[in-house]
Amino acid sequence: MNSPENKIGPDRSSLDWPFFDDDHRAFVRDADSWLAAAPFRDVDHRDADASCRRLVPMLGGAGLLAHVAPGAYGGAREAIDSRALCLARETLAWHDGLADFAFAMQGLGSGAISLAGAPALKASILPKVAGGELITAFALSEPDAGSDVAAMTCRAARDGDHYVLDGEKTWISNGGIADLYTVFARTGEAPGTRGISAFVVEADSPGFEIAERIDVIAPHPLARIRLRNCRVPTENRLGEAGEGFKIAMRTLDIFRPSVGAAALGFARRALDEALAHVKSRRMFGATLADLQLTQAKLGDMATMIDAAALLTYRAAWRRDVQKLPITREAAMAKMTATENAQWTIDQAVQLFGGRGVRVGEIVERLYREIRALRIYEGATEVQKLIVARELLRDGVRVSQEHNHGAPHA
Repeated sequence: MNSPENKIGPDRSSLDWPFFDDDHRAFVRDADSWLAAAPFRDVDHRDADASCRRLVPMLGGAGLLAHVAPGAYGGAREAIDSRALCLARETLAWHDGLADFAFAMQGLGSGAISLAGAPALKASILPKVAGGELITAFALSEPDAGSDVAAMTCRAARDGDHYVLDGEKTWISNGGIADLYTVFARTGEAPGTRGISAFVVEADSPGFEIAERIDVIAPHPLARIRLRNCRVPTENRLGEAGEGFKIAMRTLDIFRPSVGAAALGFARRALDEALAHVKSRRMFGATLADLQLTQAKLGDMATMIDAAALLTYRAAWRRDVQKLPITREAAMAKMTATENAQWTIDQAVQLFGGRGVRVGEIVERLYREIRALRIYEGATEVQKLIVARELLRDGVRVSQEHNHGAPHA
């Protein structure tokens, strides 16, 4: 661990980039000040459920969760700002991975409500989400329908003023501790992804149960949920029937760049820890930092972090300022930031040598925390397919525009 005289802090030079305004810079300064007071010291991270139950109200009380809701419903800005989400996640991830998780799931779990909920539903839920009074979850994946959403089998049948949900969801973050779940189910208006709808399901609804708790290498609340004849009022449907897939993709487009930002926070912390270590570690009559192999490694780590940061904040800026679609840009950012962070953290572990794999070391924790980010919210391989699909679609559009405008022979 770092001694007090060798204390490190986050590199904030990227805040000078033109992607940000003064409000963003002030937000990060305030977040850093709050986090520097070490509010997590009495949170036992070995008990992920209890930790997240404590972290959510702490994040709400500090005002951080106000950035996951629109201004009319307790949010910090008129509309959810992707750059603020990214800055919050990068900052939280640098300090504490579980705090980042708690923040992210509040946003992802309620994002579809912000986008498509009826005003009364928003008013009853979103202020409590922003205040840390309600814990939310996003339930899209199924045992046989992860990246392939069209394979979804969970069903919702209309029955008067209710829908009746039957099926299972798995790999649900906050599963087991959430107060409410945004659940996607097949309603059958059309085949494939066009026949899916979204619903808010309260955890105490009859027919809703936690079928299995799932343990992973970086502990956080995770579960498989089961719905059996679970009745949900029609007013809990988000958007129109059959719009669920569209709502899910819009939600993921907002939050996917923030996954890259969390990876940035982990990678920056790994580089900071590595820099502090190599400056003090003696080897062969010099410090580890004096060796050219070490310097080359540090140069690669820093460059990969900045490359990922530029892609991440480009995507968020394009959505916030240019008001343009970011499907391709978000996929590039998520893919690059998570892959680069995995490599960077691995290099930090290598520089620490034996200490790097000792339980309790920061780089050891980072090594476990980064791995899942290359999978959830669309694995790296899926992001590559998204980028290629968007390129091919743009290519067809450009070709059609060119042919339409070409003079006839």
